[in-house]
Amino acid sequence: MMREDLARPAQQAADGGTRMLLLSREGGLLSEGLQAQLAVPAAQLGSAVAQHFAGAAADARLVGALPFDRSAPAHLLAPRRVRDAGTAAAWLHCMAGQAQAPQGWSLQAEPGRAGYADAVARAVQRLQGAAPGGTGLHKVVLARTLRARSATPIDPWWLARRLAGDPGVLRYVLPLQTADAAPAWLVGATPELLLSRRGAAIASEPLAGSAARGPDLAASEARAEALRRSAKDLGEHRYVVQAIADLLAPLCRQLRVPATPALHATASMWHLGTRIEGELKDASPGGLPQSSSAALAALLHPTPAVCGTPRAAAAALIAQLEPVPRGFYAGAVGWCDAAGDGAWHVALRCAHVQGHEARLFAGAGIVADSAPALEAAETRAKFNAMLNALGIDPALLSPDL
Repeated sequence: MMREDLARPAQQAADGGTRMLLLSREGGLLSEGLQAQLAVPAAQLGSAVAQHFAGAAADARLVGALPFDRSAPAHLLAPRRVRDAGTAAAWLHCMAGQAQAPQGWSLQAEPGRAGYADAVARAVQRLQGAAPGGTGLHKVVLARTLRARSATPIDPWWLARRLAGDPGVLRYVLPLQTADAAPAWLVGATPELLLSRRGAAIASEPLAGSAARGPDLAASEARAEALRRSAKDLGEHRYVVQAIADLLAPLCRQLRVPATPALHATASMWHLGTRIEGELKDASPGGLPQSSSAALAALLHPTPAVCGTPRAAAAALIAQLEPVPRGFYAGAVGWCDAAGDGAWHVALRCAHVQGHEARLFAGAGIVADSAPALEAAETRAKFNAMLNALGIDPALLSPDL
């Protein structure tokens, strides 16, 4: 495949519609303008990215997102300019300051709590092998959505600014291509590092196993301790860590995988997390089709933390049980440079924002001993970060949502 088949020239898009922001306490960037786009599925991404960067300037970058579906095309942008974290923060402050808070909300869950619990029960039946034609599934991650519609337009930069209260996340704003005239964005604040690369050094920090935090400190710490000791959550987490380690090990001289997870806290949730670190065997320019940050992200994605295991069987069950396609939710957002360095985060705690509507997403890992009502409650708790950012008091929601 020739390079021109992979990179499509921008159609005179204005900078305002092509800016992508990534921002965390460790740094960030703001990309501006658009030279080309890369749109290939995960299996072809490593070679396509290496081909794109062949002969490119040393400061060239690709920024964008991978969809949840491995067979769907990535949405990677080659920007004209990339600004540093300080400029990104200043831009966000300026844009958010010009926006008005949306008002007059209506909410619709797809499915509601009862419908989601029913889907979990069906998944548990499959996981326990009670359903005919068993697939050997060990875990599947089921998601649901919440459509939040405002009487006034929702500004993506305003929403990203509102997500600033949690220091342990990466905030992101990504313009999306749509068939509609109205522009759309993926906006979120994710706590989960899929893959980072700097030279030969790589890292991944999967999160799997969750519990809601609360205003009562003692109760919140009790939930954290219960999570740390939960056989169900530890087993769920072990599937994720093992899958990532198995995929990275053949590419690494050494790979350090802690035996037990640590607690990872966000403003609204506790998670079990494991920091995996390694050294690539080949970080040279010739190895970029397999070892660039984009190639490694595509190799790992989607992990059992957002899909399940085995991956293909879990993805097939997700397609059967989830009524709304995920799009870029539970995909990956990030960047890659011409040397292959970069960082990719799992696209969680996010909303698809378009016009007056924000579609929120939340999922839970299901294993054979999962309790449907508890998993439904977990997804409800995971909506809170985005609900709070939108200015919707979670305490006022119907218990059916």
